[in-house]
Amino acid sequence: MNAHPHEGTILRYQTRKSAAAEAARVLRSGARPRALVGFDGFLDVILRAVDTRASIRTEDFTPIGTIGALSHRIAAAAGRSANIELVEVERRYGGNGPLLAGSLGALGAGVTYIGCVGEDAMEAPPGRVHDAFTPFASRCERVLAVAPPAVTHALEFGDGKIMFNMPQAIQGVTWATLLRDLSREAIIEAVRGADLIGVVNWSIMAGVDTILTGLRDDVLTHLSAGAPRKRMFIDLSDPAKRTRADLRRVLDLLASIQSRADVTLGLNLSEATQVASLLGASCDESMLDSIRTLPDGCITLAAGVQERLGLSCVVVHPRQGAAGATASQRMWIDGPMVRQPRLSTGAGDHFNGGFAFAQATGCSLEACLAMGVGASGAYVRDAGSPDAQRLAAFLDDLPEPYEGDS
Repeated sequence: MNAHPHEGTILRYQTRKSAAAEAARVLRSGARPRALVGFDGFLDVILRAVDTRASIRTEDFTPIGTIGALSHRIAAAAGRSANIELVEVERRYGGNGPLLAGSLGALGAGVTYIGCVGEDAMEAPPGRVHDAFTPFASRCERVLAVAPPAVTHALEFGDGKIMFNMPQAIQGVTWATLLRDLSREAIIEAVRGADLIGVVNWSIMAGVDTILTGLRDDVLTHLSAGAPRKRMFIDLSDPAKRTRADLRRVLDLLASIQSRADVTLGLNLSEATQVASLLGASCDESMLDSIRTLPDGCITLAAGVQERLGLSCVVVHPRQGAAGATASQRMWIDGPMVRQPRLSTGAGDHFNGGFAFAQATGCSLEACLAMGVGASGAYVRDAGSPDAQRLAAFLDDLPEPYEGDS
């Protein structure tokens, strides 16, 4: 292997099995960390676009099969007009926060969720949980609904999906509104009782910067002297739509929080390259072009971002596996890839859930990575969140990755 800017351990074969075994033991031990997660919430409306109809009955149609076919139909309407019928297939809860919290709850964590999961009609928060979020709420110990969910209309096709987000409903949630609706004392108590604080979906929610600042200045500073440092897991979600100045500001904010809590930043491959580029962290882009060199490239990305920001941990998780970097360790683990996943939306959130659960129970970095890729791998195979026993059994015989696919 060639020398790279950041050398690291690649967990394969026996080391991979050892890491998975440690993670499985923790799951079977009945570990029950406590987590506080927020603050978004989405109602996902799953749609199909009608190609042709056999009858006027709602379900009696042939859908447009591919994104390309839809794009051709839209392009053909330029200068004229077109009518494309959409059929609602399903409504389900979504959002990075609920998916992370639901994953943690399924594994046995005691979860308090604060976020935009309330009834559509705004009421005095914390309000009644929206019916679509009932399955999610059943996995949590407590859910505090501070606003109604945003809405995503997801057009699904055989070759992917197009998602139209309407996030207006969640934009009013700020530190000031949380203090108004829940009180500072209630938030301090929730943080004091948590082993893990999860804050996600910064890219869409305008108020997350204020919430992070409030947690830093109004909560973490008021915890008892000598108490164990809190652990925070941050997922920015795709920052491409935000300005570089916005991204720089939130990264600096995370670095400042590190002095008061142990911060882990979770990034997918696209997010990691954006953050590394902004920070000037070294990364050989050619390393990311092949599954054979991807581990080294991701280690380089994770270590570069960790060094620049001084965070406790940075994780980079493409679908082929995951890399993690702390001040003293840098490593990669192959993921249990599957050619035909039953469900892919939410795979990253379930990686985060597995990784954060393992961190909150004191696992080694390698076991955290194993639990993360295991949780994601089981989720895409089952089309559902694994519980502790299912994930432990999956880790007992963690499937080997297949070669030759990027």
